Amino acid sequence: MKRLSELARCFQGVMPSTIATCGLDGEPNITYLSQVHYVDEEHVALSCQFFNKTRRNIAENPYASVVLYDPLTFEAWRLRLRFERAETSGPLFDSMSLRIDMIASHTGMAGVFRLLSADVYRVLALDPVEGFLTPPDPVLDALPPAPTTGGPLTELRGLQAVSARIARAPDLDGLLGDALLTLDELLGFGHSMVLLLEPCARGGTRLVAIASRGYGSGGIGAEVRPGEGLIGTVAERRRMLRVSGVAEVLRYGRAVRASAAKSGAATAPEIPLPGLPDAQAQLALPLVVGERLLGVLAFESRDPLGFDDWDEAFLQIVADQVAMGIERTRSLDEAPVEPPRPRRRARKTPARALPTRRFVLYENDDCIFVDGEYLVRNVPALILWKLLAQHRDEGRSEFTNRELRLDPSLGLPAIKDNLESRLILLRKRLAEKCPDVRLPSTGRGTFALELDCAVELEARPTA
Repeated sequence: MKRLSELARCFQGVMPSTIATCGLDGEPNITYLSQVHYVDEEHVALSCQFFNKTRRNIAENPYASVVLYDPLTFEAWRLRLRFERAETSGPLFDSMSLRIDMIASHTGMAGVFRLLSADVYRVLALDPVEGFLTPPDPVLDALPPAPTTGGPLTELRGLQAVSARIARAPDLDGLLGDALLTLDELLGFGHSMVLLLEPCARGGTRLVAIASRGYGSGGIGAEVRPGEGLIGTVAERRRMLRVSGVAEVLRYGRAVRASAAKSGAATAPEIPLPGLPDAQAQLALPLVVGERLLGVLAFESRDPLGFDDWDEAFLQIVADQVAMGIERTRSLDEAPVEPPRPRRRARKTPARALPTRRFVLYENDDCIFVDGEYLVRNVPALILWKLLAQHRDEGRSEFTNRELRLDPSLGLPAIKDNLESRLILLRKRLAEKCPDVRLPSTGRGTFALELDCAVELEARPTA
């Protein structure tokens, strides 16, 4: 006899489930469910959002039937249920609400598309749906051999390698790059990114991608507001979230959005997903030290079942290691350093031998464009503008982290200013968009401005 826990793939939402109810008048009602949540071997919880007819039927007749589908074998299973209770708070409600809120924020339905209750049902029977599939063909439907895995020892060695690289990383850039590289090479997590929480120069916060694997250089600098989409929701709630069958999840949310728009409900613009445009599974974990949120570690896969319970447990350990490593490297960066070297003018190169790059700062937005193309914004933009202006006016080419921290015009907080992560982002954006300008480190807490171009600076009030 099949156990409920053996249907784990059916609960991941890759294929939508249906619920059938019937009121006292004998008229049946069938509708799709956005979420069927495994509670224990005798209970499931169903998400309740807009199901007025379903709720009326259950109030009159507490029995229901739910059909689940296995996304790999396409087998169908029928659950015969009896309603027990509706939870509107607590761990179960919060867990189910997190997924609903993510869909709502991504599709511009925050505040409209929300979980009303987690309806808990007792499972009275679990039966296969006979005749749903044709008999298997002995040749065409022969299953390939299951892939072999390295087992627990390989997994522990992978965790050991990640931990070792994090512990030995000399700086934040090396820590994040080595961690994502190891997860890819040893354990196959090919698409990942780290977004750190950064205060904006004019108030508020953003999650900014400063390290990625599998996306090229295009993902660096991507921004997400707390509360927006999967990554923003994980940051806001500080809870891990896994979504399987992303395309199906978003299709459901967009259908609700279209229905709400027809009824005149106000909706916000849909939030673009940073990363793979065709991602089918996503997993995001908060990076937390104590009570402080540092950022989010996010993974994607084109496989709808790319992540499972093992990935959640394993990557939560990695996320905790990464968070502690970030804290350690920031503490090193903030430690006192030797006095700066004597200032000296940069070596002059004949102007005719250099190309000219034009930098424009839009002051109202704290945003810099180079040769008409967006480069960087917020504090990294103000840092770059300060360096280029001082190079132009004073001929300086060597700088210290300390002087940036003491400059009130940059708007850095007095404690935990995240300066190193801002410099990492700035260096990577320059390498991608303007390689003629570089900011190499010259020692702990010191760096240089190197130019292979002539620079023109212009400040404008707005974009």
